Parts: sequence; C-alpha cells; structure tokens
Amino acid sequence: MKNDKALVVFSGGQDSTTCLFWAKERFAEVEAVTFNYNQRHKLEIECARQIAKDLGIRHHILDMSLLNQLAPNALTRDDIEVKGGEEGGLPSTFVPGRNLLFLSFAGVLASQINARHIITGVCETDFSGYPDCRDIFIKSLNVTLNLSMDGQFVIHTPLMWLNKAETWKLADELDALDYVRKNTLTCYNGIPADGCGECPACHLRQKGLEEYLNEKGEL
Repeated sequence: MKNDKALVVFSGGQDSTTCLFWAKERFAEVEAVTFNYNQRHKLEIECARQIAKDLGIRHHILDMSLLNQLAPNALTRDDIEVKGGEEGGLPSTFVPGRNLLFLSFAGVLASQINARHIITGVCETDFSGYPDCRDIFIKSLNVTLNLSMDGQFVIHTPLMWLNKAETWKLADELDALDYVRKNTLTCYNGIPADGCGECPACHLRQKGLEEYLNEKGEL
C-alpha cells in the first residue's frame, strides 16, 4: 500500500483524525473529504480544515445540505435534545443514511482523484447503536461501490474492533495522542479538545482516555 493513494472520510473528530494519521503512515498520498450537511456545529468543519492544513493534506469539503432537510435530529437541529436511545431505540444523534451517503460520495470523489483506498473511522465496539457503523454494512457497501463503478475500492476501518481506550492507544502509537486530544472536536455541544464533559460523546472519549492513561501508569 506504500505506493497507493487513499481518501479519508474526515470530520475533524478524534476517530477520523486518528485515521488520518494512520493513513499517512501507510499510503504514499493521502487526501481528506469533509461533508457539510449544515450540522449543528460548523466549528467541526473549521477544525477539519485546520487539521488538514497542519498535516499538509489536500482537503475537500462537499456540500451535503440535502441531508439536513431529510434527516432532522440532534446533530442538525438546535431544538432537539442530545440523548441516548430509549428501550433499544436509536439515539437522537443518529442521522439516517449519513454513512451510506458519505461513503458513496467518497467513492465518487476517490474515483476522480485516483484513490483506490477509502478510510473511515466507524466502530462497532464503542458505537452508539448506529446501524451504519457496523462491519457488515461497510463490507456490503464496499461490494456495492465496486459494482456501481466497476472499481476496485477497498474501504478500511482501522477502528472497527477497538474500544475508545484502544483508539487512544493507537493515536499514541502514531505519536499523535497530544495532537488529537488538543485539536479535535468530538463534543456534541461543539466544544473542542476535552469538550463539555457532559454529553455522551465526551463521556465516552474521557472514559477511554482515562482507561488508557491508567493502563500506561500516567494517572
């Protein structure tokens, strides 16, 4: 893969930034794509833009505002509360079709820039019950992309079977832990770095960090 080109689906958050560092170690050339779907916190697009600049990565920002019209939820509306799923239901932060559309458009872009590899930070271990983060969905879509464009795309999911502590460990192994901690935006309330400390995303991120630092003997 050292001679190949890769495209990273990039939000500016902890997971996709870790994937960006992961891709830089493995591919000759890496580009990133961020989707603007009029998300609740536009700051995440600015974070993504700055990180791509810091890492010297060509950065594409695609307009996906139609998704906002189709999928009202806590990530696209200020008046919908961020909360977990009740009685097995999906959390209010689930955006129907988001990964399906993002990866499909990433495939189209990848074909234009001659990138065979597509990297996404989806995870089935510490996910929120999102069906489009499952390994079976990614494998299915990989087949569909190749059939639809007669291509040979490979979708990589380096975080698929990692919990948050292991994701922090991977960032550390990539010499990127401090950078990821200080420069990414994971918080559902739009606060960079360690975030608000109250929302589900912040709880998951902080719990994983504490577990990893404790494992290293740094807590």
